[in-house]
Amino acid sequence: MGSISLKNVSKVFGGTIVIPSIDLEIADGEFVVFVGPSGCGKSTLLRLIAGLEDTTKGQIFIDGEDMTAAPPARRGLSMVFQSYALYPHMSVYGNIAFPLKMAGQDKATIDKKVKGAARTLNLTDYLQRRPGQLSGTMRLEISELHQTLKITMIYVTHDQIEAMTMADKIVVLNAGRIEQVGTPMELYNRPSNLFVATFIGSPKMNIIEGAPARRHDADKIGIRPEHIAISTSEGEWKGVVGVSEHLGSDTLLHVQCEDVGLVTVRGHGDIELRHGSPVYLTPDEAKVHHFDAEGNALD
Repeated sequence: MGSISLKNVSKVFGGTIVIPSIDLEIADGEFVVFVGPSGCGKSTLLRLIAGLEDTTKGQIFIDGEDMTAAPPARRGLSMVFQSYALYPHMSVYGNIAFPLKMAGQDKATIDKKVKGAARTLNLTDYLQRRPGQLSGTMRLEISELHQTLKITMIYVTHDQIEAMTMADKIVVLNAGRIEQVGTPMELYNRPSNLFVATFIGSPKMNIIEGAPARRHDADKIGIRPEHIAISTSEGEWKGVVGVSEHLGSDTLLHVQCEDVGLVTVRGHGDIELRHGSPVYLTPDEAKVHHFDAEGNALD
């Protein structure tokens, strides 16, 4: 599979608009992750590309060829589901070999292809096991597979951590619309709106309104937990430590600040502040994100 291009693609089920209109370019060899909350349209979009759903409007091009009306078998795509669709009574060898048998290939060719696929997937030692005896594929293995095969991959998840750690390019979806497309760090460092700002990153970005935001010439400002300095003597926002989450190398402090509200701060793992400790917080001016009243980035 090579490049994929979506031109004004939309999908309507009955009277429900699931995908209003999407334009998207996926380059040959890219690992692209569709990410967004449940019901945002990411699975529907994948099914449209695969040909498992018909488009209501628009065109889908694969390697420059219009495949909008082409059946799945002609698109040259493969699809793996989260719940594996395998024959439980067959061995791993039998499951891999079955479609090759159905295609009429001879035993020698089948054996060669099955063993080759097993080597690629590190399944050589498990060919005689059945699906129920195997553990699920991990994201590290999928990423390594992409690096080895150099093919175009599209991965669908609601987990932004998976998206950040696996993708060459992330497509953030919300209510059937693309909010932003970019590399993981582009989305992390330069979110185009509040939705992306709060969806990408864990813990999520602090969003602050009112007088503290107006002092930064914005309707709302955002600051990530790791971009806030902690002091017991002075700072921009005075607060009191609530819950402390000690994570080993890091500690997450949830600080209730005057005129600001609850702020999450990432500190060193050996930080001594506890519940009730008075603190001062100062956001890194260079890392503050500014948003207008509609939630669009001003930076």
